[in-house]
Amino acid sequence: MRISGSITALATPFNVAGELDIDAWRRLLAAQLDAGTQAVVVAGSTGEAAALYDIEFDTLLRTAVEYVAGRVPVLVGTGMSNTAKTIEQTRRAAALGADVALVVTPPYVRPTQAGLVAHYRAVADDGALPVMLYNVPGRTGVDLVPETVAELAGHGRIVGLKEAVSEPERMEALLCLRDAGFVLLSGDDPTACRAMLAGADGVISVASNVLPASFRRLCNLALAGKADAAGALDARLRPVADFLGVEPNPIPVKALLALQGIGHGLRRPLTPLSPVHQAAAAATLALIGTLEHESRGELAA
Repeated sequence: MRISGSITALATPFNVAGELDIDAWRRLLAAQLDAGTQAVVVAGSTGEAAALYDIEFDTLLRTAVEYVAGRVPVLVGTGMSNTAKTIEQTRRAAALGADVALVVTPPYVRPTQAGLVAHYRAVADDGALPVMLYNVPGRTGVDLVPETVAELAGHGRIVGLKEAVSEPERMEALLCLRDAGFVLLSGDDPTACRAMLAGADGVISVASNVLPASFRRLCNLALAGKADAAGALDARLRPVADFLGVEPNPIPVKALLALQGIGHGLRRPLTPLSPVHQAAAAATLALIGTLEHESRGELAA
């Protein structure tokens, strides 16, 4: 299975009581599919995976698999700070029907590069699901460097990398690893267009929760090598990306989703968007409406 294009790292909607809002979850999934999103990620960091109970993880994934019904791939975050627990969570996801495990570098424990190789090979060797590597050192405290990715890329069950390091030199060092069985995805919205124009296969995006049609259009343009048109659209999307960075993810994107009627907040220690940013949220929502209207028209043309 080759994962490419516009992929959304889905936020997890909660109701006013702080419980899963499955109706809102289905509406979020429907909006993504209707706008042309090409794959979805369940229970990633944007989905507040660390705050989910096992039964909630199961419910979210089962509902997504049933709703999507094979129309797009369903990736699921299964990475833990321990290899055995990661394998257990990946088996759980496989039993619930996921297509690919998105496995972040083990948070907090900061293994060596040799430890990362051993970790990922063990998860992939177990064979429960194909593995997508995920490098986000700003959150985990460990960097999966290109030389280590190269050691892992030849494994038949390791199908790609989500790279959240934004420097162009990092993407350049990784592009040579792309082949028919290994994809390279941006994990950084502000630099995703640049990465795709350089040769990356797509983006796993936070912003596409609220800009699904616009990100599908951006991916179409960038992957087709239409640099001027992609750059122009990317520049118009930049204010939304900037707003999504005013507080830690997923606080801003969940504030926007709440304004759209999808979900009602976060789980502590995450707290609601600060009052000082509320006016910017409303302005950003208005911009999103304009961008999505235009992008839907372009995609339908």
